[in-house]
Order: sequence, then structure tokens, then C-alpha cells
Amino acid sequence: MTFDDRKQEFESRYAHDQELRFRVEARRNKLLGLWAAEKLGLSGAEADAYALDVVKADLQSHGDADVQAKIVADFAAAGVTQSEHQIRRRMDELLLEAEAQVKSA
Repeated sequence: MTFDDRKQEFESRYAHDQELRFRVEARRNKLLGLWAAEKLGLSGAEADAYALDVVKADLQSHGDADVQAKIVADFAAAGVTQSEHQIRRRMDELLLEAEAQVKSA
């Protein structure tokens, strides 16, 4: 195996890992959005639309802060009592669930 072959293999593996990470985080955000929608009293199409808004919120900036900030703000506006720590813990739990779902698909 030449250096160029190893470089190509590494780049290919890196691209695959980044794509997988993106899919897992998007799935986590959808699950988080559905969880938050339930807390906000939304169901059906409204819950699905809210979950999509949460997924889109993650595209605002790098990292999870934008998603967490959206949920915190929406909960505060609706009078839902959940601490930032509780939301972060739920995000972590759903990340594991999303990873399992994406890998089994």
C-alpha cells in the first residue's frame, strides 16, 4: 500500500465518519424536537413541524448550543419547567438512541 493509497483511505474514512456524525446529530435533534413538542403540548403535524425546526436550529452555528438555546427559550415562553441541565441530559440520552437507530438502519 502506497502513501497515496493510505491518504485516500484516511480521507474516505474521515468523510464517512463526518457523514455518520451529521446523520446521528440530525436524528438526535429530531428526537429531541419530538420530546420537546410533547412537553409543549404539541402533537401530530405540529409536533413534526416543531421537530423539523429543532433540526434546522442546529444549522445556525457549530455545536449544540443553538439547539439547547431554542428548547430553553421555547420552554420558557410556554411556561414549561425544565432546567438547562435536564435538557442537556436528555440531549445526551437521545444522542445514544439516535446513534443506535442510525447504525441499525
